Amino acid sequence: MKFSLSEIQNWKEFEDLLTDYFRAIKEAKENNLMEVFVEPSGEGTDGGRDILLTFRINDSIVPFTRRWVVQCKFYKESVSKRHIATVNIPSLIHEYNADGYLLVCKNGVTSSVSNMFENFRRTCKLDYSYMIWEGNDLINKLKVMPDLIEKFFPEYSSYLEEKANRIKV
Repeated sequence: MKFSLSEIQNWKEFEDLLTDYFRAIKEAKENNLMEVFVEPSGEGTDGGRDILLTFRINDSIVPFTRRWVVQCKFYKESVSKRHIATVNIPSLIHEYNADGYLLVCKNGVTSSVSNMFENFRRTCKLDYSYMIWEGNDLINKLKVMPDLIEKFFPEYSSYLEEKANRIKV
């Protein structure tokens, strides 16, 4: 059995998964996170912001804060420009006094979206960051989060448990 996002049933569960992921990364030992504030947008129209993340980071000299606007896209097909056309991404970053925008997709993005983000990175005069996590990127991040796998991927979690039990025997 392959680990995939197919067990996630709808956009709300996808957003909940990401909310829990960002809350869980504070506990990871390989980062310098002091605090993580995760603010889901809640029900209704979100205007391009599903989650607002604020990280307090210690770089061993002085703590600093980074803020991200996160947009989650739960589509079977690749996310295209028409899926995000109603959002002025640089304005959204500015509105939330954020440092960057992260687009997280269940699957992938079209080349036009990749090109748009590359253009944002190349031409941004305000030093904003523009990132895309496609489904495989997210899966790779989740592989080291057994609690999230158990909570959001019960079939895969059962498969891993059965596999571990067969190895013990």
